[in-house]
Parts: sequence; structure tokens; C-alpha cells
Amino acid sequence: MIYIIILLCSFLCTLCIKKYALKNNVIDIPNERSSHSTPTPRGGGLSVVITFLVSLAVCIYIQGFDLFVGISLFVGGALVAFIGFIDDHGHVDAKWRLLIHSIASFCVVYSVNGLPVLDIFGVEFDFGVFGYFLSVVAIIWILNLFNFMDGIDGIAGVEAITCTFFAGLFLSFISPESSLVTMLWLLTASVSGFLLLNFPPAKIFMGDAGSGFLGFMLAVFALVSSTIDQSMLWVWLILLGVFIVDATFTMVRRFARGEKIYEAHCSHAYQFASRKYSSHLKVTLSVLIINVFWLAPMAYLVINETLNGASALCISYIPLIGLAIKYSAGAEQVE
Repeated sequence: MIYIIILLCSFLCTLCIKKYALKNNVIDIPNERSSHSTPTPRGGGLSVVITFLVSLAVCIYIQGFDLFVGISLFVGGALVAFIGFIDDHGHVDAKWRLLIHSIASFCVVYSVNGLPVLDIFGVEFDFGVFGYFLSVVAIIWILNLFNFMDGIDGIAGVEAITCTFFAGLFLSFISPESSLVTMLWLLTASVSGFLLLNFPPAKIFMGDAGSGFLGFMLAVFALVSSTIDQSMLWVWLILLGVFIVDATFTMVRRFARGEKIYEAHCSHAYQFASRKYSSHLKVTLSVLIINVFWLAPMAYLVINETLNGASALCISYIPLIGLAIKYSAGAEQVE
């Protein structure tokens, strides 16, 4: 019942933000890099931020979740959403965004003592102090790639919902009493309420506040859940495969060509695919199908110890890399 209430609160909050955006001209105007053709209000992802952070605070209070970790999640998420909200209303220099993202990421990494010992192809690795640095970089990368991948209707919402739902489900097999399971499903419900208005054709866009916040929360949940069982880190990397492969493949290819990777572009595989098929819906549903029928089962094989995490990750990513190549991820854009 609580999940339905959160979903409805998120939906109503999104409606209010849509009215605010229209009244204050917070509108996404199509340009040569856009994947849409109609001016559309943005910033709807703020509803996810509000409903989830309130839910998180209540969850920490009622369920007795580790206070230090909980406060780090809350403060870090709020910081990322705040800088994104300002960026939605104007422009924030990249160095300031990076500073805030770094501070928010380090808060969480410090609260969980960095990376756990990881089993990689049967060999245990203890990253020690380097694990802190690696974790911060990874969180910042996933935070930003979520922003990069939020370029067509519904795709970021679908990715967040499937990842949080299945991660929560698999974690419930390992640790049924963990309050982290509840938190993950509260985030699922929060995003679902927003997605009702963002699913193709979108009535409102997520905006930087929402996409950055979601990327941050998914990354830190991956880290926090790995402290319960290290296999959960592999689960998260597999579930996030579509976004990780497309964004990383695109960035590497553009960097190799000498382009400025921080500049706006529309050369991700999903963007080429949406233009090829003239449909956001087909691409977004394809991501949903891949997540549910390929990546989630592969992640489950890690949980039931059928496959080593690193092996499952490699197998999961092979067809995704093939799709990235097929749809020209990172290819030079023709004017």
C-alpha cells in the first residue's frame, strides 16, 4: 500500500511541477541536438527527488537504517539534485558541478568504507584506500552517464525502475530483512509516478535535477548493497548495462576522434536508433525488454552462484556492445 501512495504522490507532484515549469518558462526548446520536436516543460524529475527523499527520511527513522549511511545518502542526493535544479534554470559551470558531485560521492563512499573485497574471476581483490578513489570516480561517472542517456521519452525512467525493482528483488533473496530493499522499492514507486507523464509521448521531461539524482542514487545503492553481499555490485553493473555500455562506448569513440567529450551531442546508440525508427517508444520499450529478459536473468545467475560475477558481466555486455556498434554509438554526426 505504501508504494501505491508514494507513486500517487510522485504523480501529483509531477503535475504541480509541470504547471510551475509552464508558468515560469522552464521549457526545453528543440535544437539541432534534440531528439524531440515540440517545446516541452522540463524539471519533472524533481518530483522523484522530493517524494523519495521524504520516504528515505521516514524509512531511516522507522526502520533504524544506519544513521551515518542514511544521512550521507540524503545529503548527497539533495546536493546533486540542488545543483541540477540550478542548471535546469540556467547554467552551472562544469567545474562547480564536478565539485558538488565529488563531495556528494565522497560522503557516501566514506560512510561505507569504500569498496568491499571483490571476487574477480575467482580471485579476491582488496582495493584498500584505492577503493575510495575508484568508488568516487564510478559514482560520478554513473551520475553523469544517466544525464547523457536521458535524451528520449521515458528511457531514464524505465532504466531506473527496472534496475531498482530487480536489485531490490535479488537483495531480498540474500537479506530479506534489509531495509535497503524497502528503500529500493520506494525509489521504484517514486520514479513510476513521474514516468506516467514522461512515457512516450512525454508531457514533461526529467531535467538535470532528476537525471543526476537518479544516477547518483543508483550508483550509491550499488555500493551500499555490495556491503551486504559483494555479489550485488556485479548485479548492479549488469542491470545498468544498457546505459553503461552505450555511454562509455560513445565517450571512448568520441575521445579517440579528438572531440571534446564534455560538449553536448546526439551520437549515442539510442539516439541514432530513435532517429532511424522515428520513434522514442520503440527504443524505450526495447530497453525495457533487454533489461527484463536478458540482464535481469543474467544478474540472477550471479545471485544463485551459477556464474561468477565478472563472467556474467562479460557475457551480459557482449550483445550490448554489438548493439552499440550496430547503431553507430559515438559516430561522427553528419550535418
